[in-house]
Amino acid sequence: MRLYRSFLGIATLGLIASHAAWSADGAQRDEFFWLGEINKASLVINTEQGLLDPTMAPKFARGIQKVLADGAQKGAKRPSSVITFEPLMIAAAGEEITLLHAGRSSQDMHATYRAAILREDLLNLAQQVQSTSKTLVELAAKHVDTIVPNYTNGVAAQPNSYGHYLLGHAAGLSRDAQRIREAYARVDRSPMGTTVLNGTGWPLNRNRMAAYLGFSALVENAYDAAQISSMDEPVEAGSIVTSIALHTGNFVEDLMTQYAQSRPWILLQEGGGNTYVSSAMPQKRNPGLLNNTRSSASTAMTLALGPAIQMHNITPGMTDPKDVKANSQMIGSGVRALQNWQRVLRALVISPDRALEELNSDWTASQELADELMQKHKLPFRLGHHFASEVVSYARQHNIKPLDFPYTEAQRIYAQVVGGTHYAPQLPMTEQALRTALDPVAIVRRRQTSGGPQPAEMQRMLANTTTDLMAQQQWIDEHRRAIDTSLERLDRDFAKYAAMQ
Repeated sequence: MRLYRSFLGIATLGLIASHAAWSADGAQRDEFFWLGEINKASLVINTEQGLLDPTMAPKFARGIQKVLADGAQKGAKRPSSVITFEPLMIAAAGEEITLLHAGRSSQDMHATYRAAILREDLLNLAQQVQSTSKTLVELAAKHVDTIVPNYTNGVAAQPNSYGHYLLGHAAGLSRDAQRIREAYARVDRSPMGTTVLNGTGWPLNRNRMAAYLGFSALVENAYDAAQISSMDEPVEAGSIVTSIALHTGNFVEDLMTQYAQSRPWILLQEGGGNTYVSSAMPQKRNPGLLNNTRSSASTAMTLALGPAIQMHNITPGMTDPKDVKANSQMIGSGVRALQNWQRVLRALVISPDRALEELNSDWTASQELADELMQKHKLPFRLGHHFASEVVSYARQHNIKPLDFPYTEAQRIYAQVVGGTHYAPQLPMTEQALRTALDPVAIVRRRQTSGGPQPAEMQRMLANTTTDLMAQQQWIDEHRRAIDTSLERLDRDFAKYAAMQ
């Protein structure tokens, strides 16, 4: 555990800014803020339910106000635990203010602010997923007709629309957005009122407390509230950050596969921190932004593993995986990786002509020969594959490019491959059909697969993805608004007591 904490400090130093939430009026929604909100809600609810003498409420309310106002001063301390927050309230309003502590414990109060902070961190992460996805989709729309090589096993494999390729990555981020929404529903539950393990003899109104703090539901089981779910939540958040980091790293590494070529078809715009010149080799333009993005994804991966490692082999309820700052930094590292990925997307310089030149200089279209022979001439795929493989071998031995391959040689190789079988010994494809089958642009346009790169499918998928992104933004806005509205209602109700004499 100490090793993890040490690494956390090193990994985040100078790299990951705080991602604590802020209210509309500029107040930082940290542990101190939420302890204040819990005390404000306790005062209002307990007074109206008869659990607190109404004559004491105004004094207590003004005491809470003073503590919060003092904590809002520049450089002021903002205690993050009940045992350090409560003495400030006692100093402001006297020992009697601890009557607010009826049926409460640091266990459920801390579990509550952890969930409150984590849910807003998840909204921050959702917003960055949405923003990076939007950039992916906008770039995809510009490159529907840009035909480029796609790679498998680090080797050019098939021609594809670059827009289609980008939509594939957007689909991965869409699943990450879905994971965030699902996790959010499990985090957006109030533990308040469960006390330590099995509740309290005080008839607390847990539902009203949850509503004031902007939670949509309760953690139902009192033991689960602070002992189980509060440890599960950061682990689940870590799994989402892991997925985001993997998607980010996959994109960068695939880009690096061809970026290292002497004449790449895709580059980063020079300047602006995207590239830098080698200190020794004048010709080099090192892709600093790609390196930084990969590094930020690796940092996110490392931090995301932390909660699971810390939760391993401890008894329920221990604090090891619950640290608010560590978990906020972990989610912040996912935000940083996505921000860097978005910078990469905005810095890309793509040369369609060079991409097409690369496709036509290699045999990434060769599978189409086998497909055409099977689809139109009923030749078994394995025979067609063997024919295409022999064509490629001959072409590479004689340095022949796909569109220059002699039709007579194709006829000769075909006759050799099917010799001894019952299939027609002559190549059934015309010379024009052979050329079309090896044309990467024609291949992409000819695709008929649902979800393929052909123009009609691209327009359909772009429209659907855009609709999904709008829905994701609406979900983020609605949940932020729900929290803000609940806290505004609490402020209004609390202010009435603070104004009483």
